[in-house]
Amino acid sequence: MATVDTAPAQSPAPPLQRSSASAGTRLPPAQPRTSPAEARTPLPDARIPLEAVSSEPHPTTLIGSVQRAMRLLEAVAARQHGAPAKQLAREAGLALPTAYHLLRTLVHEGYLCRDKGLFFLGEAAERLGSSGAQQKRRSTVSETLAQWRDSIGAPVYYAVYRDGEIEVVCVADTPGNPAVEEWADFRETGHAHAIGQCLLSQLDEKARRDHLDRYPVQSITPYTVRDNVSLLRRLERTGRMEPVIERQEYALGTVCAALPITVGTTAAAMAFSLPLHQADRLLPTARQLQGEIGRLLGTLAISISI
Repeated sequence: MATVDTAPAQSPAPPLQRSSASAGTRLPPAQPRTSPAEARTPLPDARIPLEAVSSEPHPTTLIGSVQRAMRLLEAVAARQHGAPAKQLAREAGLALPTAYHLLRTLVHEGYLCRDKGLFFLGEAAERLGSSGAQQKRRSTVSETLAQWRDSIGAPVYYAVYRDGEIEVVCVADTPGNPAVEEWADFRETGHAHAIGQCLLSQLDEKARRDHLDRYPVQSITPYTVRDNVSLLRRLERTGRMEPVIERQEYALGTVCAALPITVGTTAAAMAFSLPLHQADRLLPTARQLQGEIGRLLGTLAISISI
């Protein structure tokens, strides 16, 4: 006969409760063993609020040697005819040995050069200055295009012909008046858009033929010029300062006008585009933009080099 265990099942042990005034006396839970080194390391205070942590760099996180080197560079830049190490150390507020060490490093890296005991800005520093000036010129052009975009209510483009290539330098548009999508490479399809035709019209015959040898005419819409001969004839008939008009030759549903800007031997163009249903605005808007360009030609002439 089978024996039946009738003893009541043992209840699971209740979870340990945290110490409180009514919980009675309990032994504290076992603590993990720590090494003496760990015991000496203070734990972070979790009570510090997150917003109390500053995003600004703490002075101790800044690289002092970089700061000192920059002060020396500034001191040299302020001295057009160069300066000796002692003078630079005094102006930068540095000890002479520290200044000597940093100056030697800056000379080695090309940011300074030394001639007859005087220190001057080196080629590396001049390249930085040149890049800064180039960025400033590009910013000037971008701001100017944005003003004209708002004035005429159409996307505005600035392009140059450089080293045998058509280069669109800047574009200013808005979501309401977007620029023409470059669905076919602008460099290879200069025959089909107003910018390219305007730039090619400013070249001599040899340069035009060289360009067309590399990028021959090809029909990309039903309205594109058909062959090199037809394009060359059109370019020859283009007046020197007349706007170049193009209707759906590059993109269906779009018309464009480009205005020539020639400074020295550099060919440049300012252009804008409109939807086909606004084609009647092409010539009046081109005249308006031409007047704006005339008032700021000096600024643009400087910026053509960007």
